[in-house]
Amino acid sequence: MNYQNIAITKDMYKNGERLTSQLERLDPSAGYSGELAGLDAFERQLKRFDIKVSGERSDLLQKFFSTGESASLFPEYVARAVGAGMEQSDHLGSVIAAKTMINSLDYRTITTDFSEDDKELKVVLEGGMIPQVQIRLKDNLVRLYKRGRMLAASYEAIKFQHIDLFSVALKQIGAYIAKSQFADAVRVLIDGDGNDNAADRIETAESGKLSYGDLVGLWGEFEDYEMNVLLASPDMMLKVLALPEMQDAAAGLNFQGTGKLATPLGASLIRSSAVPAGTIVALDSRCALEMVCAGEVSVDSDRLIDCQLERTAITATAGFAKIFPQAVKVLGLKA
Repeated sequence: MNYQNIAITKDMYKNGERLTSQLERLDPSAGYSGELAGLDAFERQLKRFDIKVSGERSDLLQKFFSTGESASLFPEYVARAVGAGMEQSDHLGSVIAAKTMINSLDYRTITTDFSEDDKELKVVLEGGMIPQVQIRLKDNLVRLYKRGRMLAASYEAIKFQHIDLFSVALKQIGAYIAKSQFADAVRVLIDGDGNDNAADRIETAESGKLSYGDLVGLWGEFEDYEMNVLLASPDMMLKVLALPEMQDAAAGLNFQGTGKLATPLGASLIRSSAVPAGTIVALDSRCALEMVCAGEVSVDSDRLIDCQLERTAITATAGFAKIFPQAVKVLGLKA
């Protein structure tokens, strides 16, 4: 089907599937070449209605509402802009090993308890029994949280604003949602997901002080895993950067020239106010945390199309579960 012949209505939002996915099924991008090859199905619809959403010549917001079909594109544009804001300011990609999409609010993830004997893969003799490791469901459900903002504005108030300026506000909403979700992830990494799997805690050698030896000792706790990410509270970030081992000339020039921090022991260093003061969370991002999402970014499409904004809810529902608890360690300042 040619992209110019697709009938777009607000009813396409009622089945819970993103409009872009439905459009791709009706109008696969694989069938295009040339000028349209770099566009996805939703972007081709923007081109169809000559709606420019970015750049110096972006259209006014009222362009979306010139026809009923073009108005039905507006909720998807809002969801995509919010999603882009979440991705731009999102540290989650640095800490999650797997992302699971579900269609309900109840989800029970799996766990595998490796004993010290299980970790040693012994020789299996001919005809002998192969040792087994049991994978089972966790006792408690993953707790999901709905995060979002209410977009309150009248169409009359913003119809003469350019779309790219409106996108900035939507991306900031996405950034706030991502920040809240990251705080949820940090809490689960430290305290566990309700299945008696809080992270092991160790303390610095000296009261109120952080040494390079403390970081080496933290690294040494990861016998079966790789310490590749460090999440530091703002005060601990300053202590890390003040360490003599972090102040060599090459590290300083790199930070001044690129803004990229030197990484202790090869681990990525991330500062976050979501981490409690005096705390560093160390993890193996390949196997520590699962993110569970009940759908993607949700937009109140009926109100957005029929009422042209007014009060529209933009939400995202997600939770987190530990995969291997021993892949996370917490370093705290000794009192």
